[in-house]
Amino acid sequence: MSFIEFSEVTKEYKMGEAKQLAVDKINFSIGEGEFVVILGPSGAGKSTVLNLLGGMDFVTSGKIMINGKNITNYKDDELTDYRAANIGFVFQFYNLIPTLTALENVALTKEIVKGALNASEVLSSVGLGEHQNKFPTQLSGGEQQRVSIARAICKNPTMLLCDEPTGALDSETGVVILSLLQKLSREYHKTVIIVSHNAVLAEAADKVIRIKNGKITEIIINETPIDVSEVSW
Repeated sequence: MSFIEFSEVTKEYKMGEAKQLAVDKINFSIGEGEFVVILGPSGAGKSTVLNLLGGMDFVTSGKIMINGKNITNYKDDELTDYRAANIGFVFQFYNLIPTLTALENVALTKEIVKGALNASEVLSSVGLGEHQNKFPTQLSGGEQQRVSIARAICKNPTMLLCDEPTGALDSETGVVILSLLQKLSREYHKTVIIVSHNAVLAEAADKVIRIKNGKITEIIINETPIDVSEVSW
């Protein structure tokens, strides 16, 4: 049984009398601990898939199974519990609270979920042990993104959903961030799903899902993914 299963999932947005089909009867599965990249141009439906998977939006039709449970018909409170227990979000822009230190930003997780990990230990694991008491403005873009990843990890989620996590970073810093995400998949068996328009990342993914105009055009299973550090950017 797959950890994640999308079956004939459609999402339609209504804008007045007009309708916009964001995703159109898509089907795919993802195994637990896989490092997956969803590729496609802007407006293809990538972020919609991530929002549906993260319980941030409702499907119009179809079914989403997560670890054997159908989340499609969850009510708002059930989705809140689902997100708290299962999802760590990593965004292009770091969404850190500027008046809190790196440690305090990560430690906020304890107010959201029971069983959160030790914030200080998680920050050390992403290489920020010496920067815990700095505020976001005292950190580089790459360091701020690592704080946001640490915040996501601290929830101890089953999956990390990453929406263009290196979009605001230079390529060298982006490699550091993507290597960290790949390590979380390979060594800690977290299911990591990255939305990106950068096709070169496909070489490092266990699975690549290509989306265009709301439809899946290709699913590639990579039997020999390479380390992110070996990708030719």
